[in-house]
Amino acid sequence: MQPESPPDLGADIHTDCIHYRGDRPCRPHKERGAVCLGCVEYVPQGPRILMIKLDAMGDVLRTTCVLPVLAATYPGMHLTWITAPESIPLLQQNPYVHQILPYGIESLAHLDVTEYDLAINLDTSPRAATLMAKARSTDRRGYYLSTRGEVKPWDSRGIGWLKMGLDDALKKHNRRTYQDMMHEILGLDASGSRYVLELDASEREFARDYLARAGVPKDGRPLVGLNTGAGGRWQYKRWTVHGFVQLTLELKRRLGAEILLLGGDAERNFNLEIMKLCQTRVYTSGSQSVRRFAAIVDACDIVVTGDTLGMHVAMARKIPTVTLFGPTSLAEIQIYGSGLKIAPEMDCLVCYLERCDKSPACMDLIEPESVFQAIWGLLKDMAPWPGGPEGEPPPPTDLTMGQL
Repeated sequence: MQPESPPDLGADIHTDCIHYRGDRPCRPHKERGAVCLGCVEYVPQGPRILMIKLDAMGDVLRTTCVLPVLAATYPGMHLTWITAPESIPLLQQNPYVHQILPYGIESLAHLDVTEYDLAINLDTSPRAATLMAKARSTDRRGYYLSTRGEVKPWDSRGIGWLKMGLDDALKKHNRRTYQDMMHEILGLDASGSRYVLELDASEREFARDYLARAGVPKDGRPLVGLNTGAGGRWQYKRWTVHGFVQLTLELKRRLGAEILLLGGDAERNFNLEIMKLCQTRVYTSGSQSVRRFAAIVDACDIVVTGDTLGMHVAMARKIPTVTLFGPTSLAEIQIYGSGLKIAPEMDCLVCYLERCDKSPACMDLIEPESVFQAIWGLLKDMAPWPGGPEGEPPPPTDLTMGQL
C-alpha cells in the first residue's frame, strides 16, 4: 500500500528520471558527478516496459535484437528485464536496459507492486509465462500462464511461434528468422533490429592483455577463434575433433593464421585433445566470466562456431562468423550480413534430437575444406598479411586422422 499523499522531493531528486535507481547513485553521478538539480542528463521516463526472457543464455542475447526497435517505437522507454541469474552479465551495460532483475523472490515481489505500460514475455516456458500472468500491465505481448496452468499466447500474433515449438515438422520447414518472428509477436517492424552487447574499455583491455600474455603475435596475421562448445542440451551441435584439428592445420599452413580455441571448463578436455593432436602452436581462451569471454571473442578476426552462445556473442560483436549447423535450425539464425552458414546435405537436419543413432551423424559430414573456404571467403580482403598468401591460398593437404 502506498501513502495517499507521497512527499514531493522537488528538484533535488528526480525519481521520474530514466537514470534514477533509488538504492544507489545514478550512472551520470558516478561517471561525471552530476546531481539532479539542474542536471543536463535528466530524461523523464517514457513508457515503462517489462521484458521477461529467462531461457538459454544464447536466447537471451539474441532477444536483445528487439531493443533498438522498441526504443524507436516507445521514445524514452524505461525497460526492466527479468532473466535467469547466469544471463545477467549479458545485459549489463546495455543502454536500452535500465533495471535487471534475477528470476526468483526479488522479481516475484517486484511484480506484486510495479505497474507497467507494456509487458513482454517471449518465452513459452511455464515459469516465464507465470511471471507474465502476474505482471500488472494493461498491454501485453507474448505468452502467459492461464488459470488452468496452460501456456497460451496473449493474442493471435504468438500462435505461430508456439506451434513451432510443439511440432518438429513445422520447426524443420520454417524459413523465417528468430528476429522476424519475435518482432511479429510484438507487432513491430523487424528492420533496424540488431544484437546489443556492449563492452567497456577495461574489458577490451583485459582481452588484449590476456592474448599478449599467452604469446599471441601482434604481427597482423589473422586470429581465428574456434568455438568448440555445444551447450548442454544438444551435444550433436559440436563439430568433430578431427574437423577442428584438420582445419587448424590447414589454416596455419595455407594462411599463416593464429588459432585460438574458445571455450570454458566444459570444453577443457575437448580443447586439450585438439591441441595434443595438432602438435603445433595453438592458444586457448581459458575459463573466463561471460563478459571476459565476450571480450576475447571480440579480439578475434573471425570465429568458427556451432549454434551456441559463442555464435551469438560473435554476431553481437559484429565478428565475421562461420557457423556450422546440424540438428538445429540454420534458417532461424540471422547473421546480419557478417558471416556464412554451413550445413551438410541430409534429409534429417533440424531434428532437435538429443540422441542420434545415425553414423556418420550430421556434424561428421561437414568437411574441413568447406569450412576453410568459407573462412578464406571472409578473410581474403585482409590479405596479404605477414606470412600469409598473396592471391589464392595453397591447395589443401590430404590429411587423415591416422596422419594426425
